Amino acid sequence: MSLLSRGFRSRRFRVGSSLLRPAFRAVGTAVSEPRASYNVPETRVTRLPNGMQVATEDNGMPTCTVGLWINAGSRYESERNNGVAHFLEHMIFKGTNRRSQTDLELEVENMGAHLNAYTSREQTVYYAKSLSKDLPQMVDILGDILQNSKLNEAEIERERGVILREVQEIETMTHEVLLDNLHSVAYAGTPLGRTILGPVQNIKTITREDLLAYIGSHYSAERIVVAAAGGVDHDALCSLVEKHFGGLKNMADEFMLPEPCRFTSGEHKQRDDSMMNAWLAIAIETPGWADADTIPLMIAATLIGSWDRSIGGVRDSPSRLASHLAQLRLRAHSFNTFCTLYHDTGLWGIQLCLDHYEHDPDHWEATWYVQDEIVRLTYGITASEVERAKNLFKRNMLQSLDGTTATCEDIGRQMLCYGRRIPLDEMDARISMINVDTVRDTCMKYIYDAPVTLASIGRIEGVPDYTVFKARMNKLFI
Repeated sequence: MSLLSRGFRSRRFRVGSSLLRPAFRAVGTAVSEPRASYNVPETRVTRLPNGMQVATEDNGMPTCTVGLWINAGSRYESERNNGVAHFLEHMIFKGTNRRSQTDLELEVENMGAHLNAYTSREQTVYYAKSLSKDLPQMVDILGDILQNSKLNEAEIERERGVILREVQEIETMTHEVLLDNLHSVAYAGTPLGRTILGPVQNIKTITREDLLAYIGSHYSAERIVVAAAGGVDHDALCSLVEKHFGGLKNMADEFMLPEPCRFTSGEHKQRDDSMMNAWLAIAIETPGWADADTIPLMIAATLIGSWDRSIGGVRDSPSRLASHLAQLRLRAHSFNTFCTLYHDTGLWGIQLCLDHYEHDPDHWEATWYVQDEIVRLTYGITASEVERAKNLFKRNMLQSLDGTTATCEDIGRQMLCYGRRIPLDEMDARISMINVDTVRDTCMKYIYDAPVTLASIGRIEGVPDYTVFKARMNKLFI
């Protein structure tokens, strides 16, 4: 079984602050971040002469994860080549000038290592997990596949079919389709409104020249962070990266910021009476990664929480919305909040799955309770609720760093988004400073009477229309 794998997206809760200072590193010098009171290793960062950054956390483990975090994703595509970043992710493991695909797979498997990749709307990631002693070999492999992939025509045609089957698979995943539809409305006519995999017609026509053009335009040194966690010697890794990636060009003078993506209020309906449920997503616009308001918004999302009917003991659930939907038997099957952030914008909202009853298809009451809880964030939440949400948010943050791969991903993502890795004690302090007034004021700013975007799929004849949802964002109508 091959240990090479791929993923097509990454949806995670993320945090940021406009007060996060930029990290300007002197060429070729290593800088240590302050040691956290959480008793975790420091994150060391070095900028190499060509502009590539190396960021590591050495915890002395016998295993490690190392990867390339690239500031390029589907947002950097045009309508004509939409899907090329994801296509390239598939092709990167198909052999290089030094290694055939079989040689690559055997080399990785003989080390007991694992190669993986994923593409999101703003980032592309290639990473490897291995024994710490095999780190030099893994860096060699990452450098080889990034810079010397053959992109053979026969392999392109073979992989085209694989991607088309992946599109068909994604179309059966309702929650993924729902969020793609939500993006298509919220960012209509902009790169964020397109899917990561791209339309079928593009997948059928992407050429080797398209792949090479994308690499040449976006895989430049200043847009790449080499992140590593586990048993990693920082100075040794810097030497390895300079050896295997030192030839990458710095194209900072040619780099253009991504096209601004305006938020559009509206709705996308996809009725399908063959489905058993009605799926609904409600979202408002948020600021981007580095804005101070994102943390209170994340805490607000944590306060509402998530729920599934299969979970027992909901009567005593700290989530007010979960208690209402379960105890009042409002035909809700599940819900979860989300906060998806980008460079200059984001979406905050809730996904809801509702049961359909033939004799009474109306979902007015269930959706009313959902929006009542959303609007309550602006005026009715208590200090104890916010304190509970803050503690849960901290726990989730720390839990998400369990293992070298999760830590490595956190380092790479933060280096691209903030220019540095935020120490845990600093993030803890920022969360602790937030109180009930902070959350209320932030939610009043972004949620109260705000334009909303809706997406719905399935048996949706009983879902209220857009005008109802828009009116309910004002307390006078709740």
